[in-house]
Amino acid sequence: MNTQPGNRRIDFLGCPLDLIAPHDLMEEAKRSLAGERRLHLEGLNVAKLVDARSAPLLMGALNEAEWVHIDGAGISLGLKLLDIPVPPRRAGIDLLGDLCALAAETGASVYLLGARREVVQLTAQHLLGRYPKLRIVGVRDGYFSAEEEADVVEAIRTSGADMLFIGMSSPKKELLLQKHWQHLGVKIGMGVGGSFDVLSGTLPRAPRWMQVIGMEWFFRLLMEPRRLLWRYVRTNVAYLFLLIVAKFKGLFQRHAGSGTNA
Repeated sequence: MNTQPGNRRIDFLGCPLDLIAPHDLMEEAKRSLAGERRLHLEGLNVAKLVDARSAPLLMGALNEAEWVHIDGAGISLGLKLLDIPVPPRRAGIDLLGDLCALAAETGASVYLLGARREVVQLTAQHLLGRYPKLRIVGVRDGYFSAEEEADVVEAIRTSGADMLFIGMSSPKKELLLQKHWQHLGVKIGMGVGGSFDVLSGTLPRAPRWMQVIGMEWFFRLLMEPRRLLWRYVRTNVAYLFLLIVAKFKGLFQRHAGSGTNA
């Protein structure tokens, strides 16, 4: 694994990843709301890592993000296997909650984009119930054509939103943020995948004990086997292979180095 001294970004199995703790990420968000550099956030999980290795556009979107945080438990486990110091993981849905709490505290405004119309509207209701001072200045479903995309971007910009959460699948959300980042006008932009489905109550979230042991993906598989089975089989097998190769490569390099020094 390539690391830069004094820099938290590493090359993890060919993907950019920032070894940043959730607390430090929230400090970055506060600085963004205060007028410092805008913050394009991306979360890395196993499926995204595997897909990005063969999708240059998705990889480009990750490389251009200010921060790529640890989203999936499999990423944390992989880092530990390769003896890389691992900061605490914060799943995207929890980070969304942290940012909404910060928005409610500071008066920052939020725009929700993605999912079906009824789902995103229920998500807005849930967030307002959880954070009564939260200002949601726009809600839009994620079903729009390429021809409508410019109007969607303009609606977000004119809303004056400080934060944008995009509840779409990969790579659509990453490419949308990358393509229109300079025109959206938001201070913080983040893809949140299927979080709206969970927050709206459309899909249940895994029990806490499954989240703690890193088995939330298995719970999602049980909920949506037709949609997720092949995806998880394909990406998990590929990820395991990448980890094994990296582990043996690291062991070989250490062994070769110790032999040279003998």
